[in-house]
Amino acid sequence: MTMAFRFDFGPGDAEEGYTKVRASTVYQEELGYGFLEGSSVYERDRGQPDGLRRDFCIPVGASFAVNVPNGNYTVKAVMGDLITATFTGIKAGQGRLIVSDLHAAAGEFATYTFTVHVQEGKLKLTFSGLAPRINALEILPAPQAATLFLAGDSTVTDQPEDGYPYTGWGQMLPKFIKADAAVANHAVSGRSSKSFINEGRLEPMIRQMGPNDYLFIQFGHNDQKLDEERFTSPFTTYKQHLKVYIDEARQRGATPILVTSVQRRFFGQDGVLMDTHGEYVTAMKQLAEEEDVILIDLAEKSKQLFEKLGPEETKSLFMWTLPGEFPNFPKGVEDNTHFQERGGIAIAKLVVDSIKEQNLFPLSLYLR
Repeated sequence: MTMAFRFDFGPGDAEEGYTKVRASTVYQEELGYGFLEGSSVYERDRGQPDGLRRDFCIPVGASFAVNVPNGNYTVKAVMGDLITATFTGIKAGQGRLIVSDLHAAAGEFATYTFTVHVQEGKLKLTFSGLAPRINALEILPAPQAATLFLAGDSTVTDQPEDGYPYTGWGQMLPKFIKADAAVANHAVSGRSSKSFINEGRLEPMIRQMGPNDYLFIQFGHNDQKLDEERFTSPFTTYKQHLKVYIDEARQRGATPILVTSVQRRFFGQDGVLMDTHGEYVTAMKQLAEEEDVILIDLAEKSKQLFEKLGPEETKSLFMWTLPGEFPNFPKGVEDNTHFQERGGIAIAKLVVDSIKEQNLFPLSLYLR
């Protein structure tokens, strides 16, 4: 069963064919839509013609949820104000960045269209910005959209909202993707190529995969861990497990893409980045050549970026935070493996740049 929704936000009368949403519309399971508890929402009606533009909600750090069957959905959001400039940001699901501070001048309205992948029966949009507005939402099933599946570890995953600004690069990837495709981030912290499969995490991805889809595979950080659940040896079991992802994707007609592990922030005294992945990167490159698989060398690209920025400036990409800088980390953090949001965006851009440089068709057509 497919569903389509059209929501008109604000205190005025509902536009024909739209469901009215007020600032007081709180999400309830039986209602199936509304602002989640804890959201701060206000509303205005400017009293001018045009039902979808005269009134709006002001979602100050608010989340709006809609019950939908799992799958891809194209969302068209209308945001603006007749009398003042607006700046609205949108994240989907568990912090996947869609757009940051989208600007609309006074009297103008920005329409932003994107596609999201829903995995748990609920489409969730979180709004932010200096002067956020939401005038209307249209949500339509998008079975024709390509899905970019991501399998990986903590450097890729959707980090929880209560861990902000802790961010995986896969969480920021939707910012760079047009409405022709959706990102399905299945990466999980602490997993290796072996434990991800053994925990049954690959199987549900494969069931959803089809001929127009892609499977990005980045493992290596935790394959180095010397425990039975995760450890793999670079040129034997590591390559063997990676080949399972490749074979499963190809059996469904999807395109596998191997991604070498993003570098950690470890510099030598000479300012040169120290590689901590060793033979795992070499082994993945070998496998890509042996199996004729697309390779994104994120290890090399991130090395170049980090060396260009240097030891101090790279702290702004990683989870190096001061005491009191972020509420979720009151004592501060010094983490040379994981990224804050700025870093997640920078690494996602490296992935996107590699797709463009290799002219990967039709994948490159899905990039903004």
